[in-house]
Amino acid sequence: MAVDSILSSPLGPPACEKDAKALQFIEEMTRNADSVQENVLAQILTRNAQTEYLKGLNLNGATDRETFKSKVPMVTYEDLQPLIQRIANGDRSPILSAHPVSEFLTSSGTSAGERKLMPTIKEELDRRQLLYSLLMPIRERIGQRQRPLLLVHQIGNRNSGWAPGPTRSLTSYYKSDHFKTRPFDPYNVYTSPNEAILCPDSFQSMYTQMLCGLYERQQVLRVGAVFASGLLRAIRFLQLNWQHLTEDIRTGSLNPKVTDPPIREYMTRSIRPDPELADCITKECSKENWEGIITRIWPNTKYLDVIVTGAMAQYIPTLDYYSGGLPKACTMYASSECYFGLNLNPMCKPSEVCYTIMPNMAYFEFLPHEPNNSPGSTPPSQLVDLADVEIGKEYELVITTYAGLCRYRVGDILRVTGFHNSAPQFQFVRRKNVLLSIDSDKTDEAELQTAVENASKLLREFNTSVVEYTSYADTKTIPGHYVIYWELLSKDSGNSPSKHVLDRCCLAMEESLNSVYRQCRVADNSIGPLEIRVVRNGTFEELMDYAISRGASINQYKVPRCVSFTPIMELLDSRVVSAHFSPSLPHWTPERSMKKRIK
Repeated sequence: MAVDSILSSPLGPPACEKDAKALQFIEEMTRNADSVQENVLAQILTRNAQTEYLKGLNLNGATDRETFKSKVPMVTYEDLQPLIQRIANGDRSPILSAHPVSEFLTSSGTSAGERKLMPTIKEELDRRQLLYSLLMPIRERIGQRQRPLLLVHQIGNRNSGWAPGPTRSLTSYYKSDHFKTRPFDPYNVYTSPNEAILCPDSFQSMYTQMLCGLYERQQVLRVGAVFASGLLRAIRFLQLNWQHLTEDIRTGSLNPKVTDPPIREYMTRSIRPDPELADCITKECSKENWEGIITRIWPNTKYLDVIVTGAMAQYIPTLDYYSGGLPKACTMYASSECYFGLNLNPMCKPSEVCYTIMPNMAYFEFLPHEPNNSPGSTPPSQLVDLADVEIGKEYELVITTYAGLCRYRVGDILRVTGFHNSAPQFQFVRRKNVLLSIDSDKTDEAELQTAVENASKLLREFNTSVVEYTSYADTKTIPGHYVIYWELLSKDSGNSPSKHVLDRCCLAMEESLNSVYRQCRVADNSIGPLEIRVVRNGTFEELMDYAISRGASINQYKVPRCVSFTPIMELLDSRVVSAHFSPSLPHWTPERSMKKRIK
């Protein structure tokens, strides 16, 4: 397809020849999605034919879909963990991949806080960089070509290679030459220097990035972090450290706590006294009300570049509070296992975000999602190819990657919303099997989030919102019950919600949960009243600090929605300021339950 022909494509006109080639690539990949997928599978099977894993499945060098589907089973991380552990222990034989494992990437973890090690190969970085390179042309086509960016990001460590220890997907990118030697683009300049992004100390990294971002406050046009929780953590950092930051700006000196030599060398050349700027920032940050603080500090910000889909959707009200309701751009769908696709309309509403799977990234299959099925009840023969999914249906994502994952269940549940050319577009629905369970009840992450949202409506008249939450199934009591930890943000300390209101929030949550839960509560008496434990402000920041101290990635950290690890429970319980229980039983009738079963 000629470059000129994409001028009329659904992606809109390109801004320059470079962008035209990028958009042309997207069009070609998505117009020929099925044939691209067929070639990708053949390439993967050819290169990895002599690996221990594929040889054990007796493929005998076959690269066609039919043989692949008949002989290769679906697997989970637990199935592959013994092989992955061998690689981590130093076995360099071709176990999963014929290409050497260059490093391990850690996943952001399950809801229980367990992290997974994902072996990757060097060329995967090239493939992921290709996806990054498509983001700016997509922004530009909708008029979002922005200049400097406040990148609030720390990589957390400087480990490299697979032998010393695991790194993270984003860490891997920032450490690479793709990032360090990227060509200069005046319209995509980070306010954060590389020295700060690469600093292993999270405080020094964040402090320097925030300081540089404050100096460039008039030039910042978008403010970003990977996840919404990371951006809110940056706002919290500013709340705690603005006095030190403004003192540095006023005097042109650098906080002595920042000792990293590369940072100090860079800042020696960059820092300057600016009393007028210091006064401006002091004026805004010293106010008790921080509503709209992002646009008050960075007045030319056009939007937030942050993920607010899935579990991150709960942060939208808080982001709106701090940003004055700025648009939120969700650009990419990715994980440690694989980068999947792009949002071709990044300025859409968060509720409308859908991602177009790029068929060159891996071989994709989709397992029809039946919520009531047991984990092993759906046979692999029901897996659907990328081009054959149906609009409106939900699927669990299954991938086969160049790095050696074969028919690997990612655990993401996606809903098909449409197609761009022949490539499907998906909404991220939730992670699979993120559950609270006491008896026969099963509550997943989406249900829990809906229950929190419905209950939090009772707090609105008190100008109070739930800024963070987690939960666990307390089986030490008889009967067991759900415990929900809430951290609240009150905009009017003189009008806080009463005990009675918070008790009603417990009941509102129960009313929002599924019929099986309510049957257990009302008819079976196998679940006790739901409990909300309000924790003091800053508790979830402490929880993140604890996770990071144990090796979690600050880039990819997400608050676990269900917890069971004893030290985490002890930390949460030590910060409880009040406890509340559902004052009565939720509504449930046998007739309602029977109708549900008949359906």
